[in-house]
Amino acid sequence: MHGTAKMMLRSQRSIAIITTSMHLPQNYLEMKPKSMDQVLSVIPNQYHKLDTTRSWDFVGLPQIAKRNLVTERDIVDDGFGPPPKKWKGSCGHFANFSGCNNKLIGAKYFKLDGLPDPADILSPVDVEGHGTHTSSTLAGNVVPNASLYGLANGTARGAVPSARVAVYKVCWASFGCSDMDILAAFDAAAHDGVDVISISIAGGSANYTTGSISIGAFHAMKKGIITVASAGNNGPSESSVSNHAPWILTVAASGIDRDFRGDVHLGSGRNITGYGVSTFNPGKVLYPLISGADAAGSNSTREDAAYCTEGSLDPAKVKGRLVYCKLDDASAGSESVVKGIGGVGAIIESDQFLDFEVSKIFMAPGTIVNDTIGEFVNEYTKSTKTPSAVIYRTHETKRAPAPFVPLFSSRGPNPGSLHILKPDIVAPGVNILAAFTPLRSLTGLKGDTQFSDFTLMSGTSMACPHIAGVAAYVKSFHPAWSPAAIKSAILTTGNNSKE
Repeated sequence: MHGTAKMMLRSQRSIAIITTSMHLPQNYLEMKPKSMDQVLSVIPNQYHKLDTTRSWDFVGLPQIAKRNLVTERDIVDDGFGPPPKKWKGSCGHFANFSGCNNKLIGAKYFKLDGLPDPADILSPVDVEGHGTHTSSTLAGNVVPNASLYGLANGTARGAVPSARVAVYKVCWASFGCSDMDILAAFDAAAHDGVDVISISIAGGSANYTTGSISIGAFHAMKKGIITVASAGNNGPSESSVSNHAPWILTVAASGIDRDFRGDVHLGSGRNITGYGVSTFNPGKVLYPLISGADAAGSNSTREDAAYCTEGSLDPAKVKGRLVYCKLDDASAGSESVVKGIGGVGAIIESDQFLDFEVSKIFMAPGTIVNDTIGEFVNEYTKSTKTPSAVIYRTHETKRAPAPFVPLFSSRGPNPGSLHILKPDIVAPGVNILAAFTPLRSLTGLKGDTQFSDFTLMSGTSMACPHIAGVAAYVKSFHPAWSPAAIKSAILTTGNNSKE
């Protein structure tokens, strides 16, 4: 082994887990020395990605559900008084972090590669909003009149509002979530005395012995701690499910009976309906409308400008207008481009995006329409010398049928063991309203001035804390139950779905 190698040793009772950090020989993974009997395995460090008012009522856990508060205070406590005697965790003083309290009783971060991340803060503080959203879904306090600028208004709460929370930050804005940080967090959580681990991180090996989450969850299980993990957002491909070890409770996403739609009125008198979240009230009856292709800049092609990519549009042609754009991965912020050069907003065409049935949040007036409606809008811009339109503020509608499994949710069969069914269960993961960080605008796009205490997010990351919350609820009534017993109780009492 090179003398410059940096290594991390994390012990789980008598078992050592070693993950490499850097500077190991390329063939070291095949060189496990026989003399090092204490080494169970050597695993290369990899980075993984991060995968409400209505959802708890929808799944049948209303605010008035029976609670075992006496036991709950011993297991997950009620947010009042000192932490439980069994608690061994801690909370330090970090940048932009106000410290812990009797609700948040633990906060740690792990950045073992030592690489600086100028887009993040070296502390447990959440700059992306993902961790804030998931933790409040699981154990958030009861907050009346929660909404996103009036949308999805209601009482926000977690499954177990009386639960205590300990956070372990392992994901970083520029790098994602590394294996060695994940393992360190599992080790710390088990040592600190948590009862349930919720981890909304996808990816990893199909081999149970080399995946950081499967290894960490296994040792947590040995200490009586159940791990609930997200299934991943790589659907609808077969065998795309992540976190499929049999000792993990793997959660796929489902939709609830709620949609967000944006109506558009064209100058021709025709009304069309799109999807997405636009919180803006129109300032005029109608705005001039132009297609992105017709607004192409001198250094751009009509094809590029049709997608409203950065630098493709002529500001003089866009100023004061709504723009009809097509959507691909490179132009996910079309309305940001339009707004940034003086435009009003965008009508965006994308069958592919709509197939995933999630509501995009816009930083300027906007809506997403299917290809058929999009082509109709495009033809309208050519049919008159003065095309015009107005995009109204998004409104909430009922969706049927529900629940449903969205395209993005990863599917089985289990790539690790075909005879073990995965995912285990589905839970609400589409357009979920929960708490959000004050350090990021709603879209994260340049020029976005929208900030909110709550926002809508979609993904199996949002589904995971729903089931982790159910696990905490079950454990509050049955504190002696094993992870397997809790998992069995949840899976055998869930409702069957036709999908």
